[in-house]
Amino acid sequence: MFEIDFQKPIHVYFMGIGGISMSGLAEILLSRKFTISGSDMKESPLTRQLSEEGARIYYGQQTSHIDDTVDLVVYTAAIHEDNPEFQDALARKLPMLSRAQLLGQLMRNYELPIAVSGTHGKTTTTSMISDVLLACETDPTLTIGGILPSIGGNIRIGHSPYFVTEACEYTNSFLSFFPKISIILNVEEDHMDFFHNIEEIRQSFHHFAALLPGEGTLIINKDIPGLSSICEQLSCRVLRYGFDEDCDCYATDICYDEKGHPSFLLHLGEHPPVRVRLGVPGKHNVSNSLAVFALSDLLGLPFEKTTEALSRFTGTKRRFEFKGKLGDITIIDDYAHHPTEIRATLEAAKAWPHNRLWCIFQPHTYTRTNAFLHEFAQALSLADEIILADIYAAREINTIGITSLDLKKEIEGLGKTCHYFPTFDEIENFLLENSINGDLLITMGAGDIVKIGENLLGI
Repeated sequence: MFEIDFQKPIHVYFMGIGGISMSGLAEILLSRKFTISGSDMKESPLTRQLSEEGARIYYGQQTSHIDDTVDLVVYTAAIHEDNPEFQDALARKLPMLSRAQLLGQLMRNYELPIAVSGTHGKTTTTSMISDVLLACETDPTLTIGGILPSIGGNIRIGHSPYFVTEACEYTNSFLSFFPKISIILNVEEDHMDFFHNIEEIRQSFHHFAALLPGEGTLIINKDIPGLSSICEQLSCRVLRYGFDEDCDCYATDICYDEKGHPSFLLHLGEHPPVRVRLGVPGKHNVSNSLAVFALSDLLGLPFEKTTEALSRFTGTKRRFEFKGKLGDITIIDDYAHHPTEIRATLEAAKAWPHNRLWCIFQPHTYTRTNAFLHEFAQALSLADEIILADIYAAREINTIGITSLDLKKEIEGLGKTCHYFPTFDEIENFLLENSINGDLLITMGAGDIVKIGENLLGI
């Protein structure tokens, strides 16, 4: 594998430079005086930002984009081997690294790299950690899978030992990392276009945990099914968090305010129990925050600053994000695209003042929709009104033949009314005609469903 000397800047070409993680890595390399170029399918705020900082960005992917000055090519998991730029790089015999391999090499430049993994909640928990580290004035380097308001983007370049990143299990990419502290939030079936079953997923997380050195620490949710198979034969320290008193960090006496924001009694190591409050809704965020409290205590950060930062944290973009009001109709947007995430979001939404709860859902990828068809139907049935958009293909081609009509049929089989429209215009018109004052509308999914709420609000 090609090894980068970060003290000797070279020309790096990014295939898929507009991705949330790829753009962050490109920005870090730009700050280290590397020459950066790359391509993506379309312009975005992230690519515009990189252009302003000196990167050369191409739209569309052509062999002519990679010239003789390129020293290294970095590609994402979404790039297939038949991609013309990928084929051109192979023909030129250029060194190539995956996004995960580059991120792993970058982590080795920091004394305290922290990796946040799990099927759900990575972006929210990484963002919580980021705000805590900033409140404690640790000057961290942060790479986040979403837009964090406190840093005005998805990346922050610091000058301290702290490096914080998300760690995704898809294609086993997190096995290229070199963390000193790892967090595992949850382990469930997902990415079934790559994994075969839950046992294979647990094995992947076990290998991830085993990357930690003997002096490292794993912070893990005690409620993960099959926990022992993930933690077996680890040489590192293991801290468990959850809702039981045999955990190193746990919560009791949870209650919620009128918008579903929880407060709870925190039990943490030798500290006396103390009531804390969060600025984000739902029990799932109580769980996420427990991982952050355990990490903060491990790092010896001021407890008061940690609790204050978490009480002020209101989330990242596309995570239960308040978009605005259309008259007296509230519009929220959320990135949930897995049945567990949908259920958690809709349960949190029920605590928000509303008349009827609408979920406008855009399924994400054909394989995920097919694998969890019944689970999606059950989770979506928590809403009073359900509207489906077409499946967002992302990196896939529909070789299965599944459509949103299959999900509609599954939902109706549970006795719920469900509407499907093939265009966003039709969905928007239906909402304008049928929603009333006091209703709560949540656009939901990992694709571009956010546009519906924004179009309704004119933003």
